[in-house]
Amino acid sequence: MKRLIISLVFFIMLVPPLDVAAYGWGYQKSTDGSPPDPGLYRELVEKHGGHYVDHSGEKVIYLTFDNGYEQGYTGQILDVLKKEQVPATFFVTGHYITSASELVKRMVNEGHIVGNHSYHHPDFTESSDQKIKEELQAVEDAVAELTSQKEMQYVRPPRGTFNSRTLAITNKLGYTTMFWSIAFVDWHTDKQKGPEYAVNSVLKQIHPGAIILLHTVSRDNALALEQMIQQLKQDGYTFKSLDYLVVKEALPRDVLPYTGIQ
Repeated sequence: MKRLIISLVFFIMLVPPLDVAAYGWGYQKSTDGSPPDPGLYRELVEKHGGHYVDHSGEKVIYLTFDNGYEQGYTGQILDVLKKEQVPATFFVTGHYITSASELVKRMVNEGHIVGNHSYHHPDFTESSDQKIKEELQAVEDAVAELTSQKEMQYVRPPRGTFNSRTLAITNKLGYTTMFWSIAFVDWHTDKQKGPEYAVNSVLKQIHPGAIILLHTVSRDNALALEQMIQQLKQDGYTFKSLDYLVVKEALPRDVLPYTGIQ
């Protein structure tokens, strides 16, 4: 018994508390049309009002893009979204706001949501509560000064790194954390594998309620997006904004349809 107690104490000492450990968002990928399994992360994220998927089973997709810097493809992506009448959320950093201000204006003017990806893209788990607040406020203020979007609701933690404390502080600040249920390695600009690879990477993981993460620095994504959207529409999917998901989650289950939120 004494040996068991010592072992348990040693184990507890090795496992850091949930508000201290640093987690990188991840999950067991699914290719059978069902949402992926993030294990214990699901409970942790949803406890603090966050999302990574729409659990309703509705054949709806939420397109999101992370924008840290510009490679010349975001305009093409916006052209496709406009042509296909698909809403999206762009999570931007301070560098992107200052270096690609006209594109940020265009995002808002064309009805997309601009989300918060922090000003300097730090690891939130290594940042104080005050530093996180300053990072988020700086982005919100910059976007409000630049565009007609005066508030921000959605945050995507830089690098996808989080813990219980960071989720709690962003929730306390009024943000809804948005992770994702579909992604692939698309941010290496020198290792692009072609638009067909991008299309197939998304389609093989697709499932109802997917929150898709793409990066606008990818030439492949820009070339693949129209085909990807058209194929998903043919397969019976519709595209909605993150507002639709959040409003839907807040309404009683018997209140349908969710009108007015695209």
